[in-house]
Amino acid sequence: MKTGFYRILLGTVLLLLLGSAGCGRKQNREGGLVLFYVNAENTKTVSVPYEPEKGPEAMNPREMIADMLDRLSKNPDSLEYKRPLTGDIELMSWSLEGGQLQLTFSSDYSQMDNVTEVLCRAAYVRTLMQVKGVEYISFSVGDAPLLDAKGNPVGLMTAESFIENPGEQINSIQTAKLTLYFSNEAGDGLVQEVQECHYSSNISLEKLVMERLLAGPLGTEGRATIPAGTKLVSVSVLDGVCFVNLDNGFLTQNFEIAEGVVIYSIVNSLAELPNINKVQLSVNGDTSSVYRENFSFGTVYERNLDYLSTSQKSQEDPEAN
Repeated sequence: MKTGFYRILLGTVLLLLLGSAGCGRKQNREGGLVLFYVNAENTKTVSVPYEPEKGPEAMNPREMIADMLDRLSKNPDSLEYKRPLTGDIELMSWSLEGGQLQLTFSSDYSQMDNVTEVLCRAAYVRTLMQVKGVEYISFSVGDAPLLDAKGNPVGLMTAESFIENPGEQINSIQTAKLTLYFSNEAGDGLVQEVQECHYSSNISLEKLVMERLLAGPLGTEGRATIPAGTKLVSVSVLDGVCFVNLDNGFLTQNFEIAEGVVIYSIVNSLAELPNINKVQLSVNGDTSSVYRENFSFGTVYERNLDYLSTSQKSQEDPEAN
């Protein structure tokens, strides 16, 4: 049995956090393009409306990338925020191929402290992910991939790799590797995907897991299990049980994905956290109904790897075969 601290997050607080966390992939929440800078206190990113001289419609993706990078390389007029790169660090080159945008920085990039580096990276990634045709972004320092504080390659990033609470200071930047479960291509089994993200300490890991499940997999092997458009109403933990409250969008049926795969995508992903042993789902707070035919919302579910695809089940439990 796993141990850990147990917490309840009030639903109203979670709603406020849900409304403020994250960033849309192709546009800001007002619908226009923005540039992300770093505030003067070096505690968060700041979005500024982006209006290219030629107009977005008249620019192809490479022209827009070049223009955005040029803007981010210069100090803005306002003293309230600053360009993401510090000191003499420079963006040496960039390339876009097959939806992957690679940015290569000068060698002194690795001299930045952790908070400054993550904020810089967040500003670039969240800005450039708005460009049509950019699916992933990778960073290199000199001729080597960017490494994290533990010496591991950072790898491909999207806007969802960086989650902040606008208006909240990021006093502590943390890194989490989340083991998430998505559907396989056939819809009859689960596949694991490990996602690394940087997040502010004022965001709970259970909420982070649900946000990532709602966003869908980053890789090509999995499929999202939660219907598109579903919103997280609240998530809280009490005595090892995680209570997940989703809106009516969760009841939208996608019969290409088995009902058990949908349920245990959520349950298994949350059960990977050390403070969660069981999960109960509800829709707008109602636990009296049944998901499709066989899964009651009134049931508290435990981790179940029976739906794991055969190849991954062998990796999870080498003695399974």
